[in-house]
Amino acid sequence: MRVVCVCVFLALAVLIVFGQTAHFGFVNYDDDVYVYNNAKVTGGLTLPGVAWVFTHAACNFYHPLTMISLMLDYQLHQLNAGGYHLTNVLIHAASAVLLFLILRRMTGALWRSAFVAAVFAIHPLRVESVAWVTERKDVLGAFFFMLTLGAYVRYVRDPNSLGRYLMVALFFAVGLLCKPTAVALPFLLLLLDYWPLHRFAAPMPTRATAPPMEQPGCCFGIPRRLILEKVPLLALAALASVGTYFAEGEAVTSMAPVPMPARIANVLVSYVVYLRQMVWPAGLTVFYPPVNHYPLWEPALAFLLLGVISGGVLAFWRKRPWLLVGWGWYLGMLVPVIGIIPVTPNAHPDRNTYLPQIGLYVLLAWAAADWSAGWKHRRAVLGGLMAVVIGALMACAHNQTSHWRNNETLWRHALACTSANSLAHYKLAGVLYQKGETDEAITHYKQTLETEPDFAEARNNLGVALSAKADLEEAIWQYRKALEIKPDYAEAHYNLGNALFLRGQSEEAIAHYKQALEIKPDYAEAHNNLGNALFRRGELEEAIAHYKTVLELDPGYGGALNNLGAAYTQLGRVPEAISEYRKALDLQPENVDALKDLAWALATSPQAALRDGAAALALAKKAGQLTGEKNPLVLRTLAAAYAETGSCGMASVTARHALDLAIGQKNDALAATLQKEIKLYEADTPVREGPIEGSAPTGRDATR
Repeated sequence: MRVVCVCVFLALAVLIVFGQTAHFGFVNYDDDVYVYNNAKVTGGLTLPGVAWVFTHAACNFYHPLTMISLMLDYQLHQLNAGGYHLTNVLIHAASAVLLFLILRRMTGALWRSAFVAAVFAIHPLRVESVAWVTERKDVLGAFFFMLTLGAYVRYVRDPNSLGRYLMVALFFAVGLLCKPTAVALPFLLLLLDYWPLHRFAAPMPTRATAPPMEQPGCCFGIPRRLILEKVPLLALAALASVGTYFAEGEAVTSMAPVPMPARIANVLVSYVVYLRQMVWPAGLTVFYPPVNHYPLWEPALAFLLLGVISGGVLAFWRKRPWLLVGWGWYLGMLVPVIGIIPVTPNAHPDRNTYLPQIGLYVLLAWAAADWSAGWKHRRAVLGGLMAVVIGALMACAHNQTSHWRNNETLWRHALACTSANSLAHYKLAGVLYQKGETDEAITHYKQTLETEPDFAEARNNLGVALSAKADLEEAIWQYRKALEIKPDYAEAHYNLGNALFLRGQSEEAIAHYKQALEIKPDYAEAHNNLGNALFRRGELEEAIAHYKTVLELDPGYGGALNNLGAAYTQLGRVPEAISEYRKALDLQPENVDALKDLAWALATSPQAALRDGAAALALAKKAGQLTGEKNPLVLRTLAAAYAETGSCGMASVTARHALDLAIGQKNDALAATLQKEIKLYEADTPVREGPIEGSAPTGRDATR
């Protein structure tokens, strides 16, 4: 009964801390790559998709089962992020329950095992792994890690059973296909063989006995049979390590310039940072900026502290074997992720502690039991301490989880916890720009560049934000700077083309659009805006070719349909133009340009068979409502529609309103045209023209 109660408590504790994530969204840090912009995932769970993830490295990582689980989530929840979060929570809860059951079975200690599982379940350092959809690989890999341990304990009870051994190997292999960071598990199993499984044939030799190598059937004091049975598992681990290295090739290469002394210093400091965060989990965040030059005293002090702890463990491990196992678990399981081979600029990610710190929890739980062995009210005191510790950790973890509610809270918290965090500034700037808070976005992009002046993407996005503020000169400078850093940056070429086009430098704009397309031939936006530049230059046939290419790449690109209609109108191919305008409105019923241009064609076409004054008036009125009757071109179209329906008086009034707006905008050409049309309306004559003067094809926003 007590076992069942502990399992229920663990599950409830996880839900209390992490259940809130069911209402959270995705974050703009790898969730796009893994889920909502990943065509394989958003294709759902299909046989071709499954085959692809087994034969390709997805997201610079080989973790096919993780990707399959995300595909299944999409099949069930589409892009409702809460479903993905809930899956993470349930898997993590299952792992915590399994850890408790396995420890109890190995050690026979109910409450110590429960305490270790509870701290594992709700420690604030778990938040990153559970609350971040991208870290599905962590929770899923940990689940199969627990199943592997459970299968191994079962195998130990009958080591002659091939079936039980194959089950161990199977769970281990499956776990590696979720996340290969558990490659140190075979070494951990050797530690568990010593304690608590007691599989060593004889006590470890002392100075009075023969050296380990002289013990029959032993290798360095370890029974050879125990080593041999780990060989197939080591082979699986080696295979996973090699596969991971090649899958992460680009990430490893990008971090290659980090000098080895800096890596070693970061390793030593990270081991100690994780110790500190375990007992004082304050200032935890999604990203810690890398430190390439530690003061000498920091790694030296970390080395000294680790050495002292290791020395203490070696001094007492024979009488207290859990010291060796717990400390070895922590040190060994961190090796694959500690940064000796760096694949991320994150100095010490919280997620790295997910499995390694279990060893420290074991060490502390058994140390507390040993230390309090002679106490009078031992059960009451230890029970009270357990309750206080677990309660405090739950409160901290619940609060830490809340920072993952949305992108803004996540990155503002990161900036509050760290300094010179260029990634946090960059990500927050993107969030603020999307919200329309452009000034603050510009500030954060500039703070990003103070730390990383060669961050080409930040310069490009700063240029986009500056363009939105009509600061074209500064935007152009930022785009050019981005291209100095990264000459093959298609988006920067495209954005520079946009800025130059707005400044009237069509020739140079066209050159940059073409460079963007040389780098990225399927860049629909660049084809569209190149078509616009060619349209403006009068090269209509070539513009039409680019608009058609856009629609081949993206049939749902309504702006290109409207632009194609405008080009047909200029060529006098009005029936084809009307057809394209209607297609654009089918896709985007509130597309003002399509409403305006179709209304103009129906109101002013020289061909009577094409004119439809009532339809033109309805379309123009809708465009006017959408623009608040503050767009002179829309009002000009509305005036023409009124005239076509016989309401030349309303046409004259509306055209005069358009004229006032055109004069206010200093649009002399449009003002002159409107004055001519007002004279027609005063003479009860509708407009009979081809394309609407002053109109131009529409582009798509800058690419960030």
